[in-house]
Amino acid sequence: MDMKTDEPLGGCPVPHNQARALLGRTNKDWWPEMLATEILNPNGPTNPMGEDFDYAAAFKALDYQAVKDDLTALMTDSQPWWPADYGHYGPFFIRMAWHAAGTYRTADGRGGANSGQQRFAPLDSWPDNGNLDKARRLLWPIKQKYGQNISWADLFILAGNVAIESMGGPTFGFGGGRADVYEPERDIYWGSEDKWVNEDVQTRISPEHGMEELEGPLAAIQMGLIYVNPEGPQGNPHDDAGMARDMKETFARMAMDHEETVALTAGGHTFGKCHGNGDASLLGAAPSGGDLAAQGFGWVSSHDSGGIGEHTVTSGLEGAWTNTPDTWTENYFRLLLDYDYELVKSPAGANQWQPIDQKPEDMAPAAWDSSIRVPTMMTTADMALKRDPEFRKISEKFRNGHEAFKDAFARAWFKLTHRDMGPKVRYLGPEVPAEDLIWQDPVPAGTMPSDSLVAEVKGKIADSGLTVSQLVKTAWASASTYRKSDHRGGANGARVALAPQKDWDVNEPAMLAKVIDTLNDLRGSMSLADAIVLGGVVALEKAGAKDVPFTGGRGDATAEQTDCESFDVMEPEADAFRNYVGKKKLAVKVEEMMLDRASLLGLSVPEMTVLIGGLRVLGANHGERGHGHFTKRPGQLTNDFFVNLYDMTNVWKATDDRDEDYVATDRKDGSKKWQATRADLIFGSNSELRAVGEVYAQKGGEEKLVKDFVKAWTKIMNADRFDLA
Repeated sequence: MDMKTDEPLGGCPVPHNQARALLGRTNKDWWPEMLATEILNPNGPTNPMGEDFDYAAAFKALDYQAVKDDLTALMTDSQPWWPADYGHYGPFFIRMAWHAAGTYRTADGRGGANSGQQRFAPLDSWPDNGNLDKARRLLWPIKQKYGQNISWADLFILAGNVAIESMGGPTFGFGGGRADVYEPERDIYWGSEDKWVNEDVQTRISPEHGMEELEGPLAAIQMGLIYVNPEGPQGNPHDDAGMARDMKETFARMAMDHEETVALTAGGHTFGKCHGNGDASLLGAAPSGGDLAAQGFGWVSSHDSGGIGEHTVTSGLEGAWTNTPDTWTENYFRLLLDYDYELVKSPAGANQWQPIDQKPEDMAPAAWDSSIRVPTMMTTADMALKRDPEFRKISEKFRNGHEAFKDAFARAWFKLTHRDMGPKVRYLGPEVPAEDLIWQDPVPAGTMPSDSLVAEVKGKIADSGLTVSQLVKTAWASASTYRKSDHRGGANGARVALAPQKDWDVNEPAMLAKVIDTLNDLRGSMSLADAIVLGGVVALEKAGAKDVPFTGGRGDATAEQTDCESFDVMEPEADAFRNYVGKKKLAVKVEEMMLDRASLLGLSVPEMTVLIGGLRVLGANHGERGHGHFTKRPGQLTNDFFVNLYDMTNVWKATDDRDEDYVATDRKDGSKKWQATRADLIFGSNSELRAVGEVYAQKGGEEKLVKDFVKAWTKIMNADRFDLA
């Protein structure tokens, strides 16, 4: 299985004139004839299981061993409509699981296997996912048998684990708990390109501009790839430096260090083969553009044999990496490092590398006839593990220490397939590893504070001299790091008091340190994480809210439990909730980033709107910035932001060339009234946001704002409290 593994060669089916700044191309852009089910979205997300369905409870009732037994039997139950290479589906299911999980990226936590998105466009029709529709269809009898007790998302990953185990490979464990969704996640930005890989598309990284060209949250090198082009950057097999550069950067953006990158590549490529023994021009459309009668199958071949078995074409590369493609062995590094290689063309015309003067015993059995021996091959990506000095050192280490390689692969595979699940408390099943891993962001179990302790600390905070603004900003800084995409961040653990978060510019380090020091002096036996959230409660009640809910029980993480590098990527470049824009030039508008942040927080439009309006009047702006502070009652939870924004005596005008800062003057006398940013004025200029904001600006709106703000605020404070679910 290669990093672009078995990507079908094919053309872009859409006109090349549509792109979106934030969310890129839509499924309808790529496949214009696709049925537009999103017309029903106003009625809410599709969920046939109903709101009361508890997947965790359903999974706990699963006969887990029976599922594994059925998956093991499936591995060697070759079906004539899609025969198993070497009589074993294991490599096929490893690739399916890898590609389900491998879309994860650290920048925004999106992608990954957490909700079974490989079933839907665009992922079901990405070139890199060619023919995985058949793998999912092979799993259907097992999914049908166990029904609601195992999700597709869990089944994909469990099938990959069982595949490895059935071929003698190492695994580290498995955690269930990935509840399915039933429609594409439409808030994921996959890129703005209007062509797939292999269509003259430039790689997203170039020697001239380096990593800066790999924009925003993206991790894959080209549109439609999971990782990199295995033939080389833009298909150039002679760009050794570029190949290693692309691999290091894209794997890093998917949470893997160099050793994990080598272990995953070598371990995955110990099994299976690539498919390019035929004419790629005979392949039909991808599933999302396929014929109705194909019933969701894509890339149907018009080859005489039906393009299956011996004549399967997926990536265009052809051959196995090792002479033992259905068994875990030490052969990958031996063949890679011991042989010299020459560049050849596959039958489908792809660039690949073949051993020179290969011994007969080192050749692979033909996938369709074990009595025939054929040369093994390596991709340009594989050759990087030999040619790049840093990768070579790791490869030599693993070649000389097979046990170390086994352990590294098992751990890296577990990380790959579980990285987007969040804290270990969310894992289900009998094979959850006992070991706490740093990338799981471990937090010690908290203790529920007594009512008397809460009242005591609450009183001390109220009398501490800390302002409403300081307490609100600190609580928000702690909790608003949460993102629903990979369930990282949040108030639990109080990592806002640790590096790197304590030093983020958006968190105003000097102010933050003062508040944290004060809370540490006052909290007694209460955790700092609870004290920070309780400080927010005190602030809101000082600001006029009544009976703000508080649920304690959070723990405090240590520096040793915090992977600073992995949290670095979570530092906001802009935060509309605090009216903050960093020094880096933004690629998209602030208001678009506001929507993206709100989406990651799991907020609705009304929740985002009421939080912005409330935070402005509470003084939550970064620093002393007065923009959007439309009130004469600072520190009070009022509807003044909306009332004064919609005041028709205002005349707004940009005060800078970038249209980032604005000033309002009085329509009658020209006197200066307010300052604002784009993140403020969007609630007046956008008709949908204005419609919601007017609810809070009208008569009776202030009382509703307080009620709705407290509810949305509490939702954010408890977003990472999986123990409360």
